[in-house]
Amino acid sequence: MYKNIAYLPHCRYLCLPKQNAIMRIAIVGATGLVGRTMTAVLAERGFSQAELIPAASSRSVGSTVPFAGRDVRVVSIADALAAKPAVALFAAGGDVSREWAPQFTSQGVWVVDNSSAWRMADGVPLVVPEVNPDALAPNRLLVANPNCSTIQLVVALAPLHRAYGIEFVHVSTYQSVSGTGMKGIEQLRAERAAMHLPTDRKAYPHPIDLNCLPQCDDFTPNLYTKEEMKLINEPRKILNLPTLRISATAVRVPVWGGHSEAVSAIFRQEVTPAEARSLLSKSPGVTVVDNPERSEYPLARLAQGKDEVFVGRIREDLAFPGHGLNLWVVADNLRKGAATNAVQIVQEIAKRFL
Repeated sequence: MYKNIAYLPHCRYLCLPKQNAIMRIAIVGATGLVGRTMTAVLAERGFSQAELIPAASSRSVGSTVPFAGRDVRVVSIADALAAKPAVALFAAGGDVSREWAPQFTSQGVWVVDNSSAWRMADGVPLVVPEVNPDALAPNRLLVANPNCSTIQLVVALAPLHRAYGIEFVHVSTYQSVSGTGMKGIEQLRAERAAMHLPTDRKAYPHPIDLNCLPQCDDFTPNLYTKEEMKLINEPRKILNLPTLRISATAVRVPVWGGHSEAVSAIFRQEVTPAEARSLLSKSPGVTVVDNPERSEYPLARLAQGKDEVFVGRIREDLAFPGHGLNLWVVADNLRKGAATNAVQIVQEIAKRFL
């Protein structure tokens, strides 16, 4: 029913599907935290009448997931491929994506992959719709969804870069346990209930309750973690600034959901906090919460369940007067940091190419 019409100019605008048109969408990894959030966001963002094809590993086949008020049976990944969806959202980890994503795209299926498997691959668009939607192209069916912390960072920085020219970024993250999936949530829950968890069920090498861990995942040879290197490399690709200087420290904190970031950015042109506040308040996907006199600033617990990126504590960086800003940036890591951004990419694909 749906076909790529990018090369049919005469129907470029006449053939676009309506937002609620019936569309076949697969979710690979539909039973996980991100996959279930994707089903909810799809229903919220105009795809409630879509034909959903939830797929997962063999142990989940035959179970159901809720979607738009109905329960939908989970199938195998092979069965999802055989169903020939228009789009497949992947939320099942890098190994699954490396094995299956090329099989879907070879059948003409658009793939939006939430894992890190393809993000830095040449020719694979790494997309945040508020920032670089034009990276999507009709001959690039595999699209990468950025890291959760990257997404909220570039949504906040992109408008400032366009106006003032960014030269350097330092970011320290404060990332919730939901970023590690159910294993992270279960470890925090068990520790708060004074329950013992076997080592193989723990997400972290140390207690997370009443603690902060400066290690979100594995260390790399340069002593930065993989998460920190994502924060360095991915914004360069998204912003098309391959030599942008970025330094990152990523910390896991005992928060259920919502990632927070302390960001310091240096610009070529002079910028004041008032100018930045005004610009960001008009930028898509950004909500400014910045009233120090009333102690109003973004909070992780208030960002949960929301799709915006919240920015506050906008102030001059005193080490770089006139050219530096400090920001506090918060977003729901399961929604804008994963599921919502992926569904927004699907919306762009449907609008432009289907």
